[in-house]
Amino acid sequence: MKSILLVLMLGIAAAPAIRILTADLKPDTLAGFERYVKTAELRIAKEENDPATFLYFDKLSASDRSRMMDSLKQGAVFITKLTALDSESRPLEAPGGLIHHWLGMVFISGATLQEVLSVVQDYNHHQDYYRPEVIRSRLESRRDHHFKVYLRFQEKKLVTVTLDTEHDVEYKRLDHTHEFSRSYSTRIQEVREAGEPGEHLMPVGHDGGFLWRINSYWRFQESDDGVYVQCESISLTRDIPTGLGWLIEPFVSSVPRESLEEMLEATRRAVEAKFK
Repeated sequence: MKSILLVLMLGIAAAPAIRILTADLKPDTLAGFERYVKTAELRIAKEENDPATFLYFDKLSASDRSRMMDSLKQGAVFITKLTALDSESRPLEAPGGLIHHWLGMVFISGATLQEVLSVVQDYNHHQDYYRPEVIRSRLESRRDHHFKVYLRFQEKKLVTVTLDTEHDVEYKRLDHTHEFSRSYSTRIQEVREAGEPGEHLMPVGHDGGFLWRINSYWRFQESDDGVYVQCESISLTRDIPTGLGWLIEPFVSSVPRESLEEMLEATRRAVEAKFK
């Protein structure tokens, strides 16, 4: 989220004469994102349903896997950028938009799988766990392991951007030590004049283009001394306005990493605060 907002806000500040606040989500852009997701989910589904490939480090060599596990247990947060490729090994793209695909991992020492799930599924309190970016959260409905969730995101930098979002989330248990979830945004609307008498929602797909779609794929694995938490995020935003790439590109590549790291660290803090 931070990456999306910061990129566009810096563009506004640097070139106020260029109108970049309004963009339309085109059918070709959405179709490109859906192709990307379909390709990525073929790999994700295989990993989710096999304990031998469940986490990112399971595909590493024994020595690299051991080093990564040691680093995580010492408190590090692992982040890497991913890219889905077509049949000719070319990166899949969304014309008129940008796809952001990142994966991160953290280890929560001394926690159990149920303790971690009790925090991440406590959607009414995400506004406490994930502030300052999540300022409102609400569980709309729950049926067994299927959740419908409302979240209001807000980012304050040079300007303030607020987004009302709804998400469809489903959890699945692989066995007593492995669980995973998939979260799909079902509505994202930019809120103008948030908190003011004139507060209003922009039309879906016709706004600043700060965030048009976001899918999150979480995995949780309990070990003898804690829980590994992995999150993979695929999101869609508008593309970069012509002439601002030199300014915006560094933030597109670096800030998404920082944002994912903060989210994983916040999850760890929330679990530790609740159960230790």
